[in-house]
Amino acid sequence: MTEGPLIFQFFNEIGILEQLSGTLFDSVLPQGMTRAQFSILNHFVRLEPGTKSPAALAAAFQVTRPTMTSTLGRLERAGLVRIDQDPNDGRAKLVSITEAGRAMRESCIAAIAPLIPQLQRVASDTDIGALLPELKRIRKALDEARN
Repeated sequence: MTEGPLIFQFFNEIGILEQLSGTLFDSVLPQGMTRAQFSILNHFVRLEPGTKSPAALAAAFQVTRPTMTSTLGRLERAGLVRIDQDPNDGRAKLVSITEAGRAMRESCIAAIAPLIPQLQRVASDTDIGALLPELKRIRKALDEARN
């Protein structure tokens, strides 16, 4: 049985890793927090500060606008993001993270702490340090290619 072209094998491994690591992360997230919600909070903190439109967030996460609107609604009800009218376009909305949202992101990251010893048995800091630059390069190239 053939495993397919090398590039397929590479991305197949990444997909499986995403599934396994995502399930592990889900198991430690604070009650009621989903990976999708964490990803949005992380996006606001990791990238430039400010506001984003729901459409821009949907495009960044490659999900439909209704899906993003639903996720943002749950975050807003929890007080983790704020959704305001765009002062330049009364029909549009702008989303920003709240201090509670920043704190929740930090809580999610802290929730990973008990997993670190288990993960370090799988991949050492040396292994991760060697792989990370190439993974970042590939991610950036794929991100640029979709625009």
